Amino acid sequence: MAGCDIVAIRSCFELEADFLGLVGELHGKPVFPVGLLPQLTLDGNGDEDDAWLKIRDWLDEQKKGPVVYIAFGSEVDLNQREFTELALGLELSGLPFFWAIRKRDDNKVELPDGFEERVKGRGLVWTSWVPQPRILSHESIGGFLTHCGYSSIIDALYFGCALIMLPIAFDHGLIARVFKDKKVGVEVTRQEDDGSFTRDSVADSVRLIMVDEEGKLYRENAKEMSKLFADKELQDRYINKFVEFLQTQRVGRSDSPLSE
Repeated sequence: MAGCDIVAIRSCFELEADFLGLVGELHGKPVFPVGLLPQLTLDGNGDEDDAWLKIRDWLDEQKKGPVVYIAFGSEVDLNQREFTELALGLELSGLPFFWAIRKRDDNKVELPDGFEERVKGRGLVWTSWVPQPRILSHESIGGFLTHCGYSSIIDALYFGCALIMLPIAFDHGLIARVFKDKKVGVEVTRQEDDGSFTRDSVADSVRLIMVDEEGKLYRENAKEMSKLFADKELQDRYINKFVEFLQTQRVGRSDSPLSE
C-alpha cells in the first residue's frame, strides 16, 4: 500500500461510500472503485452445458422461490463436525435445497448416514462443477447459503437472492457484517464459547430468510439491491472511468510506474 499510487477496489459509491472514503483518508491515496464487476454472461458450452441441463431439469421441477442454494467456493473446507451440522440443519429446515459440494482428496468429509435418502426429492447434492450464476438466476432459487466470498455475494445479489451467511475464514466475517447491516441477509448464529454452529441455528436461519414473516424484509431488500448490482450502465461507467484514468497517467507522467 505504501508504494502504490492509487487504490482500486471492487465496489461502488452506491454500495459503500463511507468505506471508500475512509480507505482514502487512512492511506492518503486516491481511491477508485471499479464497479462490482458482475458476471454478465450465462453462456456455457460442452460438458458445462451437460451439467447445467441436468441441474436445470431438477430446478424446473421445484416451485418458484423456495429453493436454497448452498455453496462454499473453492478456498473453504468444512471439518466433519461442521459438515454434519450443516447437512442436518438443511434436513431440519424442511425446505428444498441444491447443495454444491466440492470434493477434495485432502478433505474427506462425509454426509451423515442416510442423509441423501431422507431428503430425496426435496434436496439434491451435487459433487462436481456447477454453473453458479445460472443456478442463482433460476426462478426456483430464493436464497443462498454462502461462506461470504465477495464474488459469491455479488452473484447472489445480482439476481436478488437473500443471503444466509456462514463466514468461515479470511475476510468473510467482515463481508457478512456489511451485508447483515444492509439487511439483505442474516448470519448463522454461532456459540459464544467456541464459535461453533449447530444444526438448529442453520435450520432457523434458513427458515427465517426463506419463509418466515420476519425474513420478508430481507427478501425484499435483496431484490431491491439487485437493481444496483445489475445496473450495467452504472457498473460500466466505473470501470471506464478507471481505464481513462490509467490512460491519462500513462501519457501524462513519464515517471509513473504505469508508463512502464
